[in-house]
Amino acid sequence: MNLLEMALEARTKAHAPYSHFQVGAALESTDGRVFTGCNVENATYGLSVCAERVAVFKAISEGARKFQRIAVSADTDVLTPPCGACRQILWEFCGDIELTLVNLHGKTETLHLRDLFPRPFDASFL
Repeated sequence: MNLLEMALEARTKAHAPYSHFQVGAALESTDGRVFTGCNVENATYGLSVCAERVAVFKAISEGARKFQRIAVSADTDVLTPPCGACRQILWEFCGDIELTLVNLHGKTETLHLRDLFPRPFDASFL
């Protein structure tokens, strides 16, 4: 299964009883391992976690530290980019990673995180 297919599969595992907006992500480390994530909602909304962050946190918890690309899937006509919080987490842990957005109709767009997050805050400001 390729990275896009893994992101689409991860989407089917989302827990989204409130928004019904299911998102999946598949993050590939530089050693070829893939970590998937789906969004997990909570009744208090603020405690919900996006698919991209789930994938990053799973990867970090498994010892991965360097990443080469991520795919994010959603059931939308207009491809859905990561939210601001996910962009920050992706930058912190992955840097200027290759990002592919995909929908259920096979439409894709590939870009780099810097295209969505041109002036990120990182440790260089501390």
